[in-house]
Amino acid sequence: MPSVETQGASIYYEVTGEGPAIVFAHGAGGNRLSWWQQVKAFEASHRVIRFDHRSFGRSRCDADAFHPKYFPGDVAAILDAEGIDRAALVCQSLGGWSGMAFTLASPERVACLVLCDTPGGIAHPKILEAAAGLGDRIAAEGINGSAALAPGFEVAEPALAFLYDQIGGLNTDFDMGSLSVMFADDVRIPVERLDGYDVPTLMIAGDKDLLFPIASLRAVAEAIPGAQIAEFPGCGHSVYFESANAFNNTVAEFVGKHL
Repeated sequence: MPSVETQGASIYYEVTGEGPAIVFAHGAGGNRLSWWQQVKAFEASHRVIRFDHRSFGRSRCDADAFHPKYFPGDVAAILDAEGIDRAALVCQSLGGWSGMAFTLASPERVACLVLCDTPGGIAHPKILEAAAGLGDRIAAEGINGSAALAPGFEVAEPALAFLYDQIGGLNTDFDMGSLSVMFADDVRIPVERLDGYDVPTLMIAGDKDLLFPIASLRAVAEAIPGAQIAEFPGCGHSVYFESANAFNNTVAEFVGKHL
């Protein structure tokens, strides 16, 4: 499987299927394997690209090279390596920092953007309020099923909750303490930067999200010009994992209109 060398990192990615390109960017509790319920659903009609963020999974970089400022360049490097001019981006949690920054930097290369349980780095006051101390808490406790899934999911779906933690456990080269940088002042995207934004965008949000409460994600969706929001009752921070079929259908319908 391929990897690309860029900005002091080796970024591992996998490509399956044929058709218009769709890129899946995982969250901090996972890696490219997190999208196991999406691959078969989309590869019959799309060129599906999944990658490991720097320091996650099989991607490697020095500790001081883990910083969100490199994320959009990593996405660009993958697309360039595959000869892809334009793609749909589907981004969960941490992946939203990659997707939104890349979209703002290169809107002509993004057919549409799906933000899954993530503000994408947008510094809306409601997000800043919700995220107060979140980076430090994640650094101390990590992101496991108990935080990233809806309350009660571990009891209702113990095998899936176990799998969620096992996938995250493969990130042996990543220090959770590095996540505190995600909320640094120089990383935040001010709402004013969205003036003139015109990339079709869909916010997906679980109403039981413990990390980014749904009210804060609604506020972000309202701040993004033209954005839609799809809310999933009973889901937590990982709608793609908790309610995969409904998630896949929602994303497929939205992407199908724009890609």
